[in-house]
Amino acid sequence: MNLSDAVSHLTPELWEQANRLLVRKALAEFAHERLLVPESLGQDNYRVLSDDSATEYRFCARRFALDHWQVFADSITRHRDGGEQPLDSLDFFIELRGTLGLSETILPVYLEEISSTLSGTAYKLSKQQTTSAELATAGFQAIETGMTEGHPCFVANNGRLGFGVHEYLSYAPETASEVRLVWLAARRDVATFTSGAGLDYESLVRAELGEAALARFGGRLNALGLDLADYFLLPVHPWQWWNKLSVTFAAEVAQQRLVCLGAGDDDYLAQQSIRTFFNTSDPAKHYVKTALSVLNMGFMRGLSAAYMEATPAINDWLAGLIERDDVLRAVRFSIVKERAAIGYHHRQYERATDRYSPYRKMLAALWRESPVPQLLDGERPATMASLLHVDHEGASFAGALIDESGLAPAQWLRRYLDAYLTPVLHSFYAYDLVFMPHGENVILVIGADGTVQRTIFKDIAEEIAVMDPDAVLPPAVERIRVDVPEDMKLLSIFTDVFDCFLRFLGAALVTEGRLDEETFWRTVAECVSGYQESVPHLADKFKEYDMFAGEFALSCLNRLQLRNNEQMVDLADPAGALQLIGTLENPIARFSH
Repeated sequence: MNLSDAVSHLTPELWEQANRLLVRKALAEFAHERLLVPESLGQDNYRVLSDDSATEYRFCARRFALDHWQVFADSITRHRDGGEQPLDSLDFFIELRGTLGLSETILPVYLEEISSTLSGTAYKLSKQQTTSAELATAGFQAIETGMTEGHPCFVANNGRLGFGVHEYLSYAPETASEVRLVWLAARRDVATFTSGAGLDYESLVRAELGEAALARFGGRLNALGLDLADYFLLPVHPWQWWNKLSVTFAAEVAQQRLVCLGAGDDDYLAQQSIRTFFNTSDPAKHYVKTALSVLNMGFMRGLSAAYMEATPAINDWLAGLIERDDVLRAVRFSIVKERAAIGYHHRQYERATDRYSPYRKMLAALWRESPVPQLLDGERPATMASLLHVDHEGASFAGALIDESGLAPAQWLRRYLDAYLTPVLHSFYAYDLVFMPHGENVILVIGADGTVQRTIFKDIAEEIAVMDPDAVLPPAVERIRVDVPEDMKLLSIFTDVFDCFLRFLGAALVTEGRLDEETFWRTVAECVSGYQESVPHLADKFKEYDMFAGEFALSCLNRLQLRNNEQMVDLADPAGALQLIGTLENPIARFSH
C-alpha cells in the first residue's frame, strides 16, 4: 500500500459525516449524563450553548425512558456570529471544555482520542455498506468485524492511541485484516504458566501451534545453543513486539530471557476488544488474548502477569458453579473458559513500580475456549453488540432477527431476555455474583429461526466479582471478592444492563416502529417477574435488592473518561471510582406486582 492509499478514507465528505455522527453521540450521551442541559425550543427542538455562550448547537431529539436522548444527526446545526458554521468535533470539545470538565492536561489527549475515533468512523463509512438483514446471516466473524459503533455510551470509544494508520489498517477489528501472531520463547524462571483442570502446557502448545511450527521454533532455539525445555512459548500481538517488547524489554532479548521465534502458521482476526484474536484457520482452536500497550477507552490495554496466574482457576470455579445450578442449566447458560495463561515477570520493572503500573502489563497471554465446538446443528453465534447495530439505511440488526423469526417483536424480545437477563439476575440473587455483561462480552447463540436460544459469557476473570463478604471461595479465586456498599450492589445490573444496553436496544426498536416503549419495558419486567416467581426461596433477597425500585443512581461513564482518560477506575476499588450524578427513573417500576 502506498502512502496516500493508507488515508484514502479521509475525504471531506466522509469526514463531515463522521463529525456529524460523533457530535450527535456527544450531545446525546452528555445530555444523558447531565453534563449538558439542553434548552427546549419546543416541538422536540433543543439547543446547547458553548462555554462563552457565543456558539449555539441546535438539534431535534426524541426522549425515551432512562433519560435517553435520541438525537437526529441530520438535524444538528452550529451557529456563531449570526451565521451557520460547519460541525467540527474538536471545536465542539474546545468550545465546551469548561462545561465538560476537561482539564488542560486531559483535553489534548482526549482530542487525540476523538481524532482517532473519527478516523475509524470515516474508515467504516468508506467500506461497502452491508444491510442489517445481510449481516444477520453473514457468519460469526463477519458480524464481529461489521460493527460500526463500538461501545454505545463512550463518545471517544476508538482512541487506540499508539496505532499508526498502517497499524490501524492491519489490526483494527473493522478492517477485517487477518493477522499472524508473533511467538516468543520466555525463560521459565521469569515466566509463570497456569492452566485449568485437565490441561497442561505441553498439550496446549502442541494443539495450538501444530507439530511443524513447534519443530521450527525448537530448531531456532537449538541454533542459538538454547533448549526448548527451558522456555515457555507465548504468543504476542505484532504491534506489541515491534513497539514495546523489542525496545522496552531490550535487555531481556539481549540476554536471551526472551527469544523472538517468528510468526505462527495460523491466521487470526482481531475481535471488538482489539487485543483478543479468533483463529480463522481453525475456528475450534482457542481465542488468544494478548497484552497491547495502546490507550483505548480509559485504559492502557495491557495484561497483568500477576492477574493471569489465577485466571484459569477462577474460570474453573465459575464453570463448576454454573454446572451445579438448576436455573442456569435450564436456560442453557454457559461461559467460554479462559483455560490457560502465561505471564512474564520483568524483575526490574516490577521492583520499580506498583502492581497497577502499565509496565507490569506488557507481556502476558491467555487462551480462551472458542464457542464454535459448543454449537449444535442450526445454531449460529453473534456478538451481542450486534443487537445495537443500525445500518446505513436505519434498519436494525435486532429487527432483522425479528423478521427472520416471524414472531411478534415482544415475543422475540422475551426469548432474548430469558437467555440473557435471567442468568445475570440469578447469578446476582443466588451468589452475589456480577458480570460485566455488555455487548462485547456476550455471545448470542441464534437458532435457525432467528431467535436467541441461549447466551455464552466471556472475559470472565478480569470482569466478574463476588460481593458477598461471607462467600466461601477457594484461595485461588479470592481475588474476585470485592467490597461494595449495600446500596450500590444492584447498581451493577441497573447500570450495565439497563442503562448501558437495554436503553439503546429499546430506543432502536421503538424508533424503527417495532414496538412501543411501554411494551418494551413491560417485557423486561415480565422477564424479571418470571424469574423471581421461579425461585420463591430467594424472596427475601428480592425484597432486599429490589429490581422494581422507583429509581436508581445514574452512573456516568463519560465523566470518568473526561476526568482521567488513562486510568478511569481503580480496579481494586471499582465502586469508589464511580461518578454518580442524581438518579434515573426505573422503567420497570410501574410494572411491579
